[in-house]
Parts: sequence; structure tokens; C-alpha cells
Amino acid sequence: MKNILESMFTRRRFLQTSGATGAAAFGAAGMAKLTGFSAVGAGGAAPSNAAAASNGSWKDLQMTKNICHQCPARCGINVYTYEDPSTGNRRVTSIYGDPGNPIANGKLCPKGHLGTYFLYDPDRFKQPMRRTNPNKGRDEDPGWEPISWDEAYDEIASRINELRENGEAHKIAHLYGRGWGPSDAGLYGDWGKLVGTPNAAIGHASICAEGSKHAKAAVEGNASYNSYDYKNTNYLLIFGAGFLEAFRPYNYLMQVWGHMRTKSPKTRVTTVDVRMNPTMAASDRYLMTKPGTDGALALAMAHVILTEGLWDREFVGDFDDGENRFSTGSTVDAERFEEVWTRGLVDWWNAELKDRTPEWAAGITGVDADDIRRTAVEFGSTRPAMAIFERGPTAHTNGVYNGMAIHALNALSGSMFAEGGLFYQMGPSYASGPADADDYRDGISRTMEGRYPRIDMAGTERWPFAGTMMQEVAKNHNAGDPYKLKMAMFYTTNPIWTAPDAPEWEKMMSEIFVVDTSPFPGETAKFADIVLPESTYLERLQDSPTYPFEGWPMTALRVPAVEPIYDTTEFGNMMIEIGKRIKGPTSDYYRQVDNVENLLKHLARGFEDDPGDNGVDGWEAWKEQGVWYKKPYHWKQHRGVFYEWDGEGYNIEMTEEEVREKLMPTESGKFEFDSSYLRAEVDYITQHLNVSRDRVGFPQWLDPEYTGGNRDLHFVTPKTPMTAEGRSGNIPQATALMQPSVGGNDRCYVEMHPQTARERGIKDGDRVRITADLGSIEAYVRLMPQNRPDTIILPYEHGHWAQGRWAEAQERATAPGNPNEMTENVSDPISGLAAYYTGRVDVERV
Repeated sequence: MKNILESMFTRRRFLQTSGATGAAAFGAAGMAKLTGFSAVGAGGAAPSNAAAASNGSWKDLQMTKNICHQCPARCGINVYTYEDPSTGNRRVTSIYGDPGNPIANGKLCPKGHLGTYFLYDPDRFKQPMRRTNPNKGRDEDPGWEPISWDEAYDEIASRINELRENGEAHKIAHLYGRGWGPSDAGLYGDWGKLVGTPNAAIGHASICAEGSKHAKAAVEGNASYNSYDYKNTNYLLIFGAGFLEAFRPYNYLMQVWGHMRTKSPKTRVTTVDVRMNPTMAASDRYLMTKPGTDGALALAMAHVILTEGLWDREFVGDFDDGENRFSTGSTVDAERFEEVWTRGLVDWWNAELKDRTPEWAAGITGVDADDIRRTAVEFGSTRPAMAIFERGPTAHTNGVYNGMAIHALNALSGSMFAEGGLFYQMGPSYASGPADADDYRDGISRTMEGRYPRIDMAGTERWPFAGTMMQEVAKNHNAGDPYKLKMAMFYTTNPIWTAPDAPEWEKMMSEIFVVDTSPFPGETAKFADIVLPESTYLERLQDSPTYPFEGWPMTALRVPAVEPIYDTTEFGNMMIEIGKRIKGPTSDYYRQVDNVENLLKHLARGFEDDPGDNGVDGWEAWKEQGVWYKKPYHWKQHRGVFYEWDGEGYNIEMTEEEVREKLMPTESGKFEFDSSYLRAEVDYITQHLNVSRDRVGFPQWLDPEYTGGNRDLHFVTPKTPMTAEGRSGNIPQATALMQPSVGGNDRCYVEMHPQTARERGIKDGDRVRITADLGSIEAYVRLMPQNRPDTIILPYEHGHWAQGRWAEAQERATAPGNPNEMTENVSDPISGLAAYYTGRVDVERV
């Protein structure tokens, strides 16, 4: 590790880093000319407006509670504003982490200060707009004309009413990315029900991290992301989660990393990934695997844990005489093993694990067998210990089985619902909304219910396990299977750029009526017929129940720090106002909801009977504090016994039925090494994956199906710490810091091993062409000796052709093309997660 770090930080690298600082300062200075802020003020110190200072406007400094929008973490922020004496309007001068928010704890990550750049982005949409050019394409000018909100709402509602009356409500789709709570994406369920479309809404989880949720559903019944007790764990095994780059909640993870690495005993960290990233560089050990082979490594670790007798007997169980019968290559009599909170361990051993030695895994993963064995012994002999994973291992055709193998390590170590282990997130104590949508359904709504499948075919025989399949929408529309859409509305998602085989979306959007709600220009807006610009997060009112954090319930509130500086509004208000214009009782329902603030006030009534730990007991207190939360987590497993919180302690011992109902809702109520969830669709799995019927339920090794034929280089596009919810490409400050390990001050590099480059006559800094079956893009090379020779890395975020002046300038001059234009639309048959990391490519010097 010393050699790696020294080679990464040469004199040349030092100069590059200095250049990055200069580029960031230059970008901030450029922004200052547009916003009236100095580089320091934009980051969080002081307004540069001399008149403001001389008139004493700092005496009017105010602070507002809000929530950062740079990633899914949902950190609470304190936004400071002052009154501009020249206009009388308030301006944002600085953003800090909220000390009263349990995620932020008064801190922010490097992205946190970027809110001012979002707010004062000169390329923002400034009012609703209608397209006047009927032709759509990358090179077509939409010919925008400004319209009023009433005109925009009336036109959209008129089209919806016409489709409903013609029996075509199912041809209306809503697609969304980051949903925050009941006041925005949470409106979709009732909206789709009342309008009569199964396509409200289609979420982006299938192009994000859906694989981990399905892997967990398969073995312990929870189709959700985990919460983690990082503070108390003594061993952290990270599989492709990007812990110090892009895992959630990012800001908090950097804080807890310091705690884990300085407490006694220090938390030992092993990172498994396909490239040298900041997490791997900061770990005690790294295991660099071939893409898609994480499951093989996890299976070998499970083999060692069992043969060495290191499993947690109080959670898993033991042989009837206490003698360990797990021996490499030998089967075991299942009747001799008495399980406690697991089911099917011996069957799994006999069918899969007995032959999965470290030597076997070394041949698949490229990781040394001794390193696999040492890691397994460390993990199995440390308590508490946990294994975490995310998109890395699951963005392959074998993704769910990879995830099941990794998650099985948590059962073997007894970390499920234990101190220092992992569990699931509780929801906030919200009251009901202003009205019940079921009371306002009309004949069209009831007639359309269940009549048509979703356009993405999620939940049908084609994708029986999948809850959403956004990447299938354009393909299915273009094929007319199961039908063609006529209208689509997009919220916080841009699949024309982010989805695999992105050009399919250009074809679809050129044929239908498109509504985009982004505050900013982008590829979807380029094809839109109407733009309804949402306010930025510093200008809008919005709730945000926490993503999985520490398990106990929590919800934060965005309070506008400034009035919208342009003619924009909250997305939730857009949905409500369109709903008021739908013919029939639907309009009556949305008149009852009225607006976002009214909805949130109703939800906050739940806090009156269940005040938060910080005293939040209603709407006004929620606005003042910015967050409601209630500790502790209600359940705990200790030495194989489950307990429930009684108000003073974990004093209520739970029955097996209670554990099944509240914690592990599998068929058996236990952690299943033989998954009843998968066996329920045995025919589907045997048809779509190379698995025999008798083995369907076991965590097992399946070869990933790589795309690209005989091409020899794996192509991986990870997120980096400066990926700011899809907007980094248009923020020079973020771009300058995008790749801290290789430079990239003014461009994004494809990382390549020196040996791989030499074989192709490529030198550091050369421009190259990356070719897959779907097409080619170009990029510049940076040599990275710490990466695998068979894998090239191109960080996700670049290649925009319609995002704003900085992103487009980079694309024309130095940035690479969009990798998703050459990423094939292939998905894991079980989870439906797009297999982004399974492609193979050729690279040649241009």
C-alpha cells in the first residue's frame, strides 16, 4: 500500500493537484461574475457584494433549515441568506451542515457547498415553456416559447382527459429518479390510480441499485436497503459499494469512518472491488476481483468459515454432538445439524459449498487463494462483523446470486439485527393526508385497473420479480410491445442519457408528447414538448423520510431559503394542479389536497402523538428544527435471541412468529440458504439462467454473461465522490475534482493499466477510441498501474450534449462521450437491474 500511494503522489501528481485547485478557483471566479458572489462566498463564507456589506446587510443574516440534494444521503443543512439592499431580495451566502440533523452532525461532504451553483446556474429554465419546432433531435432547436403555468397545466390536463375518454389512460407514463417523500414521488400511487394508468410511476431503481434489494428479499424476506450499525462493528467487508465514494449516506459515512478507524478495537476493513478507488486505498486489505465474480469469492469465504468452524452457532445452529462435519468435498447428513434462525444450511453445503474452495475461487476471480482464506478467517473470527454490497457485484446477469452469496456471510457471522450488524429502516409517524383517494375514483379509474400491463412489463411473466424496469420502456414502446405510449412525464430522471442503449430513448421521445420537470436543461428537455421547471432544492418545500440510516425513524424537511428567483414551483404542486384539471371526482380529490404545504401539515399531525427526540411535535416545530426522529431501533438480536423495545429497554423476548412478522418475512421466518422466494418462480429461473431446478434456491456461482463477444477488456463506469445527482458535468468545481487519484482537472480520463496500454501502443494522455458492439466513444487515457490489466475504468457523469454551457463545452473539447450509448440493454433476469458493468470493449489509439 505504501508503494501504491507513493506512486500515485509523485511530483507530477502534486502539480496536477495544484492545477485542480487553480481550475476550481477559476471556475468559481467565472461563476462570481454571473452570481455576484466571490469564490469564497459561493463556497460558504461571505457575499462579495460591497454595497451589501457597506449597508450593514449582514445584520439581517438569516438561517433556514433545508436538505442537501447532491446525493441520496439527505443531510440536513443550515442555509444562510442576507437581504440584497439593491433589490430587496434574499440571497444565499453559505451552506453548512445542520448540527441538529443526525446524518449531517454539523458537517458536509465536498459536494455540500454546490447548492449555490445550482441555485444561481445561469442556464436554469426560468418559466414554463412550450416547444414550437415539431421536429425533434439532438441538433434541432426546440424553439421554446414562454407560457404561463395555467396554459401549461391546461394543455397537459387536456391531453390526459382526451386519453382517458378514449380508453387510452394506460398510454400515459410517469418516470422518476430520486423520490423524496409523500410530497413529491409519493403522490404517484394515488395519481396513477385515479387517472387509470399502470405507468405512474416507473422508478429508476432498475438502473440504480435494485439488485441488492432482491438478493436480500431472496434470503431473508426484505426487499429493501439495509441500515447499518457501523459505530459498533469490528470488521467491515465491502463488496463494490464505493463506501468512501458514492455509498449512502455519503457524508455520514466519512464521519463514521473516522470513528471506526480510531476506536478500540479498530474496525478492520477489507475492500473487494474491480479498481483501485479511495475506499480500497484506505483499507487494511484489498481484493481486486474480475468484474462479476464477487459471488465466487463470497462462496469461498463461506466454505472456509464452515470448514474452520467459525460460524455463529447461537444464530445459525450446530451439529447435535458439537463436532464440525464440514469438510472440503464431503457431504453432510442434514439430520445431524440443528438450525436456529437459518434454514437449509446443510443442503446448501452439499449442493454448492463443499467444493467452493479458495483455490477454486482464485481461478475465477484472480484473487490469490491465500488472501481469500485469510480474509475469511478474519471475518469469521471477528464479532461483530458485517459484509456490505451494492451495485458493483449486482450489475451483472448473475447479480442476485452474487448478492445472496455475500449476504449469506452476514447470517453465518450472526450479524442480522445484532449490535454492530445490519437491519432495516423504520418509517416516520406521519398522520394521514387530507383525503382518501379511493373515495374519489370514477368509472374510468375502476375500468382501467388491471386491464393493461405496465409498459416496462415489470411484475409480468416477462419480469416476474422486478418491481420496475425503466430501461425497458423505450425499447418496448419502439417495438409496440405491449403497446405504444402517447405521453410521458419525467421527474428527476434523464434516461435518454443514463439508461443503457440510450439512443432508443431518442426514438421514443421523438414520437410522443414529453413533459420534463427539471430545473435545468438536459437531454430529456431537448426532446420535450413542455417544460415545467421545478424550483431548486433551496427554493422549495418538501419532506424527506430518511434513506436507510441507523434504523430508527427519521424525516427531514426542506424549507425554502429564498423565494423562487424565477417562475418555478415544487413538483408536488405540479401534480396537484394537473390533478385539479382532470375531469370527474379526481379534481375534487386534488382540491382537497390543495397544495404541498397543506399535505405536509396533515402529515405532521402524527408528531403530536409521537413527538421526536428533539421536541418536534407538529408542523411549526418541524419547520424550525428541520427534522423529526425517534430513537432507538425497536428490535435487537443478541446471542440468537430476538428482543423488542418496551420503552425502556430490549426486555420483550420475541416469538418465532413475531420475528417472521416484523423482521424476517420469509416462508420459514428465518434466514433461508434455500430460498422459497426464488423457488416460487422455478420455471422462470431455469428458463432464463443456467440453473437446474433442484438448485434454484441456493446462493451459488453462475458465470456472468459478458456482452461484447470476443472483445478483451472489461468496461466499468463507477460513480465518484463528486457525482452530484447528474449535474456535475455542468459544474466546473465538481469536474475539477472528479478523479482525485489520476488528475482530470479539465477532463475525465479513462483509467488503463500500463501493460494494457503498451500492448496497444498507447501512451499516457493519448486520445483513444473505445468500441463495443453498439458503437464507439472517444476519451483520453490516464495510466493507472494499481488497476487490473483486463479492466478499463471511465467514471460516470460525462458525455452530456444538452446539459448546459460548461458540460457542452467539455464535451466538444476534452470530455469523453456518453458510455451509455454503447452499453447494451441487458439485465439480471431476477432483479431486473441493468447490467452496466458486464460489457467488454476494444480500445485503440486515435
